[in-house]
Amino acid sequence: MPTYRAPVKDSLFVINEVLNLEKYHNLPGFEEATPDMIEAILGEAARLCEEVLHPLNRVGDEEGCVRNDDGSVTTPKGFKEAYDAYVEGGWMGLAADPEYGGQGLPYTLHSAVGEFLSSSNMAFAMYPGLTQGCDLPPSRFTGSDEQKQTYLPKMIEANGLVPSNLTEPHCSGPQHLTAHQGCSQRGRFLQDFRPEDFPFPPASTA
Repeated sequence: MPTYRAPVKDSLFVINEVLNLEKYHNLPGFEEATPDMIEAILGEAARLCEEVLHPLNRVGDEEGCVRNDDGSVTTPKGFKEAYDAYVEGGWMGLAADPEYGGQGLPYTLHSAVGEFLSSSNMAFAMYPGLTQGCDLPPSRFTGSDEQKQTYLPKMIEANGLVPSNLTEPHCSGPQHLTAHQGCSQRGRFLQDFRPEDFPFPPASTA
């Protein structure tokens, strides 16, 4: 059976020795990014990817996703539990703004974890992939402060996933909210939404 080993040692070398991330400790978001903290985070990310995500590649290929008659989507066996582990670990909000529930760590660290996710199970990594745009500064988002407070925390905690409004506007109508939790609807952007448009049910990786 194929195995996967996350490149923890190589990543630590790049982060600590090449980038010397610790020298930026005076900048916002870098204060707690000590070498020990970084090693602990990458170690946990490696465990998730090696023990939980990588073994799902085969079942993902064999079963695939099933679109049900009601428009909901059922993922392959084990994907729901893996997604639950991803959510519980707070991986979506690793570099997101603490004001909205993120951990506020450097995006460099988020990128390293993203590499582990993609190389261990690309199919799974695509689920939260677009939503990880919520790791950008909230000032980059259009919409009112009230809307940001309503939607961004749910995105950061991975309780809502977004489709690509550019290429998949048809995937985020009301009938798809339970499958994709889209934050845009047929070309509409965040500022056009009302809370009742965006119920944020639990992510449908059942």
